[in-house]
Amino acid sequence: MLILLAFIIVFHITSAALLFISTIDNAWWVGDTFSTDVWRMCDRNTSICMAITDQFREYQSIQAVQAAMILSTIFCCVAFLVFILQLFRLKQGERFVLTSIIQLLSCLCVMIAASIYTDRHEELHKSMEYSIEVSEGQYGYSFVLAWIAFAFTLISGVMYLVLRKRK
Repeated sequence: MLILLAFIIVFHITSAALLFISTIDNAWWVGDTFSTDVWRMCDRNTSICMAITDQFREYQSIQAVQAAMILSTIFCCVAFLVFILQLFRLKQGERFVLTSIIQLLSCLCVMIAASIYTDRHEELHKSMEYSIEVSEGQYGYSFVLAWIAFAFTLISGVMYLVLRKRK
C-alpha cells in the first residue's frame, strides 16, 4: 500500500509540475526567430519580449487560456492538499471523492485552455500587433506539456475516485 501511495503522490506532483511549466514557460508557439505563449512574444534575434495586451485582436481568447491554465494549476495544488488532509481524516474503506472532483476540475480547465488555443491559434498569430511574423511557426513543448498534463490529471482524478483507504 505504501508503494501505491508513493506512486500516487509522485504522479500528482508530476502533474502539478507539468501544469506550472506549461503555464509559465514561453514556448506554446515557436519558430526559428521567435517564441510566444499566452503571456508574451519574444524575438530571439534581438532578445526583446513584448507582453500580449488588450491591443491584440484576439486578446479575449488569450485571456481565456490564461485563466483556465491558472485555474487548472490552482485546482491541482488544492487537490493535493485535500488528498493529504483526507489521507489522515478519512475512515478506512472510504474513497477520496473530494480529491477526485477537484483533480477532475483541474483536468477540465487544462483541456479547455489547450482546446481554445488549438482552435484559435491561426487567428491569434495573424494579429498585426506582433512586431515580427509569427504565423509561420509550430506548437512548442509547453503546448504539448499542457496536453500531457491533461492526461495526467485525468488519470490522477480517476485513480483518486477508485482508490480506497486501506491498511
